[in-house]
Amino acid sequence: MQVFRTKSVEQTIAETGEEGRSLKRNLTWWDLAVMGVAVAVGAGIFSVGAQAAAFHAGPAVIVSFLIAGIVCGAAVMCYAELASIIPVAGSAYTFTYTTIGEIVAWVIGWDLILEMLMAGSVISKYWGVYLNDFMRLMGWQGNTNLVVGNIHLDVAPTIIVTFFTVLLVLGTKISARVDGAMTVLKIGIVLFVVVVGFFYVKAENFSPFIPPAQPTSSAAGSASVGGVMTQTLWQYATGTRPMMYGVAGIVSGAALVFFAFIGFDVVATAAEETENPRRNVPLGIGVGMALIIVMYILVAIVTTGMVSYKDLAKQQDPSLATAFELVGADWAARIISFGIVLGLTTVVMVLLLGLTRVVFAMSRDCLLPRGLSATGRRGTPVALQICSGVLVAAVASFSDIDVLSDMVNIGTLSAFALVSISIPIMRRKRPDLPRSFSVPGNPWVPILISLATMWLMLNLSVLTWIRFVVWLALGFIVYFSYGYRHALAGGRHAVAEAPGGDDGS
Repeated sequence: MQVFRTKSVEQTIAETGEEGRSLKRNLTWWDLAVMGVAVAVGAGIFSVGAQAAAFHAGPAVIVSFLIAGIVCGAAVMCYAELASIIPVAGSAYTFTYTTIGEIVAWVIGWDLILEMLMAGSVISKYWGVYLNDFMRLMGWQGNTNLVVGNIHLDVAPTIIVTFFTVLLVLGTKISARVDGAMTVLKIGIVLFVVVVGFFYVKAENFSPFIPPAQPTSSAAGSASVGGVMTQTLWQYATGTRPMMYGVAGIVSGAALVFFAFIGFDVVATAAEETENPRRNVPLGIGVGMALIIVMYILVAIVTTGMVSYKDLAKQQDPSLATAFELVGADWAARIISFGIVLGLTTVVMVLLLGLTRVVFAMSRDCLLPRGLSATGRRGTPVALQICSGVLVAAVASFSDIDVLSDMVNIGTLSAFALVSISIPIMRRKRPDLPRSFSVPGNPWVPILISLATMWLMLNLSVLTWIRFVVWLALGFIVYFSYGYRHALAGGRHAVAEAPGGDDGS
């Protein structure tokens, strides 16, 4: 069985010009940068830093952010190089198809579908939660929850998903403009809160910068079944006692805050809709990543400087709003609540876009039913976009999906690892291809990036790994029963090359 068969770069690019299955190129580098900020800066920017400081690293959470930012920024470089070579929808799925092989590409595509479906559902559900919280803080009556008999339904996820599904059907450019306007306003709110917060910062709150290491409160119960399931895979395999603070706390804090950066990989799925992608995709991804790193570090400095990490640790769910409340600035809670609602709004749009573009790419390769990749007169996959929106809204409205949020992280990290290792493979196979951006230090830097992301995967819980293996098993069943037999690379279908092979450069 030729499960490691690959597609050539030329074939992959040529297929983007197939009539009725091509996307319209109208995004700029700024649109991509804004998308990166839109998807990575959501509710997490107001909470993850405080939680990492309280339960992991103390004031040294700033170092945790730097470590996570370096790892994530390095992975960005790998995406940028491959996107400059292969400006095609599908992101990590497409990259691995042309380098490692079909079955690995299928695994990545299958993971990305899970990641974006669950992330879109979780975020749209939380959007409803924070919208109701914002209305409560403003003193407005009413909420978005409906109870019909024994059925509890939150209509907010359906509203936000429907709104962006309609925009994405009308065109990616108009969606990017709406998303961009909301993102600029979101950045303004973050910067306003940071500037105000600096007036409450006290130097003594940064001491000790690295608190002494101590066992976590969950260490005693780690021998139970529940304790084993919540342990990280590394701790379970090595028998390491869970610790907080100290150097170990900085590392575990980095694993936690790393997930605040994920999302830029979704931006790479829009490469096929970008003008001059060989230049604009690397530039847009890089600028977006730089903005994200700066904003998260500023929020971390303000959060740990306003109040002691010990006071944050006494709270059940510490956040930036908690820090303002502890210094008596309750008014900030309203602004932060509005910032969270706005932040989650933009995340939903980019995840809906990413989900459909991955399925679109897999469908065009016939690994999934080919009809899903049909595009309308506006250059968007209308039917696929609507189906994706309905599925995301249904899962968010009727399901309790909090327990599956870690699946978003493990799916993303597995993609990071394989994209990184694809760099030296592609350099060796096709050194002749033009590269508008190249990762320095090949092959060692990409290999180190891949190892770093694998290390972060080992710091996810045992239960997350079990669910991940089950999802992969289901994926292999679908692949061998349908994908492998119908794949375009297997020669079953013939696709005429578009005149000139439009690569969008």
